[in-house]
Amino acid sequence: MQVPTQTPVLRTTRLVLRPFQPGDAEGRRVLGRDPEIMEMFGGRPEFGEPVSMSEAEALKWYDHAASDANPLLWAIEHAGRFVGTTRLHSLREGDQKAQFAIGLLDRGTWGLGLGAEVTREVLRYGFDEVGLHRIGLKVFAHNHRAIRCYERCGFVEEGREREAAYVGGAWRDDVIMGILRSDPREPR
Repeated sequence: MQVPTQTPVLRTTRLVLRPFQPGDAEGRRVLGRDPEIMEMFGGRPEFGEPVSMSEAEALKWYDHAASDANPLLWAIEHAGRFVGTTRLHSLREGDQKAQFAIGLLDRGTWGLGLGAEVTREVLRYGFDEVGLHRIGLKVFAHNHRAIRCYERCGFVEEGREREAAYVGGAWRDDVIMGILRSDPREPR
């Protein structure tokens, strides 16, 4: 396995996956806290409409993200703007596996296929450059948009943790998905 010591810059047709930059704090502040997005991450929003983020909160978020030692953590940039994050985490070198996560924090990017574009590029990098054998993820069963994206990118459902989290006033199942280096990754 070839795990980089620093976050590499990855480029797709419409996106740049890159290390965090100081301007991302302002980008994060502008995006604020969207209750639907927070719920899909397992948060418990106490509001029904998007809420702004203070400069101090955004700087705290940036300091946390930029100081993360994981070299497989990227800021997602679209059209010159910060729009989210993605990462491979929980790396187990002996087993050649990692977990995948993505968060598009700008509703304006939804429905454009950017999530699939990010996912395919991170899979390509994880399998072809790092040398992973398996990449897995967990997603809430009610996050149908994300599940469709993951399936289009080659992930398959491997199981389910019933009532794994209490979110949005209800118990939610976690869907466990995975993809192997040998699995097809072509768009479906």
